[in-house]
Amino acid sequence: MSSPSTQRSTVGTWVYPYADDKQTVHLEHDLLINRDLSLIEFNRRVLEEAQDQHLPLLERLKFISIFSMLLDEFFMIRVSALKENFSDSVEPNDLISRTKLLKEIRLSVTELAAEQMACLKNDILPALEEKGISIVRYESLPSQERDRLARYFSEQIYPVLTPQAVDPSHPFPYISGGSLNLGLIVRPHLFKRVRRAHRISGDELFIRIKIPQFVDRLIPVDKHGRFVLVEDLIAAHIKTLVPEAEPADCHAFRITRDADIELREEEAHDLLQEMEDNLRQRRFGEVVRLEVAAAMTGRMRKYLRRSLEIRSRDVYQIDGPLNLVDLSQLYKINRPELKYAPLKITRPPEFETGESTFDIIKRGDVMLHHPYMPYSIITDFIAEAAEDPDVLAIKICLYRMGPESPIPPLLIKASENGKQVTVLIEIKARFDEENNIEWAKKLERAGVHVIYGLMGLKTHAKTTLIVRREKNKLRRYVHLATGNYNPQTSATYTDLGLLTVNEDIGKDATELFNFLTAYSPQDKFRKLLVAPANLRRSMIDLIRREAENARAGKPARIIAKNNRIADAEIVSTLYEASQAGVEIDLIVRGICTLRPGLPGVSENIRVRSIVGRLLEHSRVYYFENGGDPEVYLGSSDWMPRNLDRRVEVITPIEVPKFKSFLKDEYLSTYLRDTAEARELGPDGSYHRILPIASENEFSAQMSFQEQSNIIDFTARTGS
Repeated sequence: MSSPSTQRSTVGTWVYPYADDKQTVHLEHDLLINRDLSLIEFNRRVLEEAQDQHLPLLERLKFISIFSMLLDEFFMIRVSALKENFSDSVEPNDLISRTKLLKEIRLSVTELAAEQMACLKNDILPALEEKGISIVRYESLPSQERDRLARYFSEQIYPVLTPQAVDPSHPFPYISGGSLNLGLIVRPHLFKRVRRAHRISGDELFIRIKIPQFVDRLIPVDKHGRFVLVEDLIAAHIKTLVPEAEPADCHAFRITRDADIELREEEAHDLLQEMEDNLRQRRFGEVVRLEVAAAMTGRMRKYLRRSLEIRSRDVYQIDGPLNLVDLSQLYKINRPELKYAPLKITRPPEFETGESTFDIIKRGDVMLHHPYMPYSIITDFIAEAAEDPDVLAIKICLYRMGPESPIPPLLIKASENGKQVTVLIEIKARFDEENNIEWAKKLERAGVHVIYGLMGLKTHAKTTLIVRREKNKLRRYVHLATGNYNPQTSATYTDLGLLTVNEDIGKDATELFNFLTAYSPQDKFRKLLVAPANLRRSMIDLIRREAENARAGKPARIIAKNNRIADAEIVSTLYEASQAGVEIDLIVRGICTLRPGLPGVSENIRVRSIVGRLLEHSRVYYFENGGDPEVYLGSSDWMPRNLDRRVEVITPIEVPKFKSFLKDEYLSTYLRDTAEARELGPDGSYHRILPIASENEFSAQMSFQEQSNIIDFTARTGS
């Protein structure tokens, strides 16, 4: 593994316009790990899961697919952003640093892609073949099987393929991002009619064949687990499409386009229409990467590069199949012995009696731990509220729902039953925009009051408010969580939630929704920490209080579990706390720009990342507070976007046994992990945390499944 010891921040001065005094935070370059290189290191950790020979084979293959998906997103968002910043207005030194950063990214990505392909070709696929699952070459099959596949090609694939030649009447075609394509160079019989300007060289022409996404990438050879790649099958029958071509002439290629198209909200008269227009523009984003088969000729690579108007540094040669995301198709094979054992899910006893969820919550707060507890607890609660004649209003924030989510139909039912239903749908949630827009339109047609996000802010809060009439009094029920209202992802994401009738939290939630629906000004809340109103200021104050306690000789400790840390003011304040003597443990899944273990700066800070079967998604913040601990959970990471440019909600946990659980069981379990955990070094590299010689390997995720008594404990109510 190459060491990212050269990682440096490209910016040393950070300005926060939303902070109290609009302060400027100064950090030396060497005190920050570059966020893009840190993100690549997260991708490396995902790839390491695929390389782990202790994992079931089909799970390893799934990590290969996830790694490819993450790289695609990295180029669509991060690399495209770096390229967009090349302009006349960029300072010369910044331009040089960005050029250097892009070179480092290319080196790292090239290295990781080679590791990925070696793992697939030399390890996973041979091991799967021993288990009866294989991807075979069409030419290696006996004639009877080739004939059967030829009929399949003729009936199911050939009719939907369209070869596109580049000639005077057919300019170089639009290539959609993410699509798999075959390129050919041929000498057609009608060549004399083609102008020289459209020729590759001499008497040759370029032809492109797009493989439609609705065509399966893996074509079954039989019912026993053998497949051929669709591009292999098409190449074998290329003469059917292009008589002058040979199978050896076919070379796969694929492009990645900029997907981070700017939304000019300040100029938008209709945010929904502007977002739909934005999605259409995304299809035509600039090309940021060209992947080509390693066997592609230099002439074809040069022709594609020139036609796509990209540089040689944007071309990546792949020695194997392109777009390995498609290999997840193999995961659907019914071979349970090659997958993880089914996840153990425990339904809390309180929810097994048939008692109303409202009555359960009234007796005391309820904490939920997903996916070890079923997400149906939440959907059942919303369904009950939709039918309950005493429920007057339901208000909810929806960030990512999924196309098959059961929640919007329940909200439609509630509206039909006469409830006042208000839904904030964040139509700017990247890569879920189309799903969210479609649901927003359906909800609006059903009479639901729909808000399409806020101008200038994304709404990332995971909050529901249900207002119910009880004995001539209105009672507010609130659900606050770390995860999206998405039952599909809830099966693989670790998240926490709180159900409460706390009056102060209910009042805060009411004012939050008033802000979301009517821009009602609100910067003070009774209990909740809300971005961009008071979250940044509160987090800084909480960290500084620990530093003050440490200087005063009082108990001082910080444990934070989140997805990303890349906020310079937070990092700077954590450095100050470390120098004051505060012991700090950070459990950060992805990006972390903080350098732990620097003498005199961060030697009291430890950072670990857990990448395993489940996606660690929960955010929990623990502060010792001189012996009177405070614990918070919610939707926000320590990123500038979360603290300043999104609506986020963090809630305090005040039930004593819940606070104790989160510190002594939940966070402590993650800090004991020696199975999936890696520790971050000051140079920006990660290494596995090994168990002590006398101990067995310990998995936090497995522990939460096995210790059902802990799961039950978190669901019991009262203090």
